[in-house]
Amino acid sequence: MGYIEDLRKIVGNQPLILVGVAVAVINEKGEFLLQKRSDGLWGVPGGFIELGESTEEAGRREVLEETGIEIGNLELVGVFSGKQHYVKLPNGDEFYPVTIAYISKEIKGGVLEADGQETTEAKFFKANELPEGLNPLIKNLINQYSISFSNKK
Repeated sequence: MGYIEDLRKIVGNQPLILVGVAVAVINEKGEFLLQKRSDGLWGVPGGFIELGESTEEAGRREVLEETGIEIGNLELVGVFSGKQHYVKLPNGDEFYPVTIAYISKEIKGGVLEADGQETTEAKFFKANELPEGLNPLIKNLINQYSISFSNKK
């Protein structure tokens, strides 16, 4: 049983503040790694941190678990929180996520593959060819990064 499941035994469905990570992985072609989740929506790899784990460790772990890719250096993009991010799951669990977003351009190895549980498909996309069903927040971040990156050239 994990940390969140243990908390839920005590507090039930009450709202919690949960800390997680999201990682935009960018390959040498400038393409973004996206995962199609079991709910059919596309996003970047990520998830909640475990007790004693740093956000960087969680980011690397989540990318590896969900896509098979091992990454190195992480660059902080920002921290996202607030009532606009409130989530109520179908089982009634409620939470307010605090999401630490990173970018990694350092792919160290691994084989790109979906884990078959949380991820049904994983692949790289060009910023101007993003799939339908992409989380609007993620699409906005990718567009902002692409504009920022092209301005630096």
